[in-house]
Amino acid sequence: MTPDLGYADPRLAATYDAENAGRDDVEFYVALTRELGARRVSDVGCGTGVLACELAAAGCAVTGVDPAAAMLSIARARPGGERVRWINGEASGLSSASADLLVMTGHVAQIFVDDTDWADLLAQARRVVRQGGHLAFETRNPAVESWRGWTRDASFGTFRLPDGSTFDSWVQLIDATHERVTFDAHNVFHADGRDLVSRSTLRFRGRDELELSLDRAGFTVETVYGDWDRSPASTSSPELIYVAQRR
Repeated sequence: MTPDLGYADPRLAATYDAENAGRDDVEFYVALTRELGARRVSDVGCGTGVLACELAAAGCAVTGVDPAAAMLSIARARPGGERVRWINGEASGLSSASADLLVMTGHVAQIFVDDTDWADLLAQARRVVRQGGHLAFETRNPAVESWRGWTRDASFGTFRLPDGSTFDSWVQLIDATHERVTFDAHNVFHADGRDLVSRSTLRFRGRDELELSLDRAGFTVETVYGDWDRSPASTSSPELIYVAQRR
């Protein structure tokens, strides 16, 4: 599996928190961890470590995993980062039965475009999660076709970095066929005018396909939410947020 490594570039990695400053998903997963009574949490695709550090501050033993070293550099420097065990790699680097809960946030599930890669990831998740433990992740609901709004006009924004510098950001749809959506993410830094472009392809799997793959991997779906407010999933929900138990 070769994940999108656009954020391997340190300059792009620095933009992530500025562009993703919302708290709804973090608060959802923190609350879920507490409700499940999970004490050992693996955060696969942890990015800049916001959730991992929050869970560590709440007393969990947390391992954050990400293939992008530049993202982990930011995570390690975050307040509380010393409480988290960081792994530069993939889920295969985690020990068997080492987690009560494995989470994949930031729509990480969608970068696994190939069915074999997705099945392999779920197999790794089952290996890492103890029997009776849980897997939780979210994916954008394909029924709402959110990619239609991935244009410069609809997505343009200006953001500020921690050092005070600013940049413009937008996404531009390239292609959407057979559940696969390819787009370019543009980041234009005002300091020098350079436009760093990262091309990504995401997979938009529907509920039937997701739930069949989870069942085959040895997970029983407990709940599917449609948004961070825990509303039930429907055809108009922006998200499909899964909580599944390892059999």
